[in-house]
Amino acid sequence: MKIEMFDTLDAVLRGGSLAAAATEMNLTASAVSMQMRQLEAYLGQPLFDRSGHAIRATALAHDVAAALRPGLQQLQSLRRRDVTAIEGVVRFGIIESLMPTLLPGTLSALRERYPRLEVRPTRGRSAGLTDAVKRGELDAAVVAEPEGGGSVRLHWRSLMRREMQLIAPPDARETSVPALFKQYEWIRYDRQTISGQLAARYVASQVPAARGTLEFDSVPAIVAMVSAGLGIALVHLVDSGFCQSYPVRFVRLGRAAPAVQMSLVCRKSDADSRPLRAVGDAMTAVLTGTVRALAGR
Repeated sequence: MKIEMFDTLDAVLRGGSLAAAATEMNLTASAVSMQMRQLEAYLGQPLFDRSGHAIRATALAHDVAAALRPGLQQLQSLRRRDVTAIEGVVRFGIIESLMPTLLPGTLSALRERYPRLEVRPTRGRSAGLTDAVKRGELDAAVVAEPEGGGSVRLHWRSLMRREMQLIAPPDARETSVPALFKQYEWIRYDRQTISGQLAARYVASQVPAARGTLEFDSVPAIVAMVSAGLGIALVHLVDSGFCQSYPVRFVRLGRAAPAVQMSLVCRKSDADSRPLRAVGDAMTAVLTGTVRALAGR
């Protein structure tokens, strides 16, 4: 018997129907119906009159909800209370392009606020890290979410969304995307990654004749090569700080620009984990600060 079932019962009574409760609880109507039948089996008595076209709550349903509501509200209050007793080990993966921007601030904030929480980061690609979360080898991962949304078997917490940009050598004089691709070789972002796939799809639709033989899985390496005049590339930059050492020219792609959705993914059963929420909150704070700083440049 899961305590969430009593929350669902309360939602049914508030909304007046299984459908309304499903919307409020972010469940399917069949899932709400199953929970109510499990509650009835546990209590040994019906909670709803199903003889008509619409179900009607019995007096027992209202009595059960009234008896448990104060306790459930107190539990929710305790869960939301800001305490420092968050502890344990969180194994999370992170894609390489976000490590310099995200890791230092996140780890510093967590160590200061939750000294008994141990965080163990692992580098990898989005697809591999997501699979590791599914297998239980990682508790969570910061990844580029697949286009069209990720697996419904997992919980996805949105962190940020960034448009990809075309970068060109600092002395490039061409102003249009086709002219730049005609003048320079295309340095690809690894097509085994989601960012690389998005970039390849954009180039195939906009500049089918683009030429390119170089392909890398490292944004800093690509930026350095573009800065040296070896080609142009499509990248997503969370922090363009290293472009001060390797200057490039940025060219916006307009409405057709592909965008990368960065998310923290975990198993649905871990979505309410306090340690994982603490990690996600720290990441959101770091990324929000970074995005505001970039917007101000």
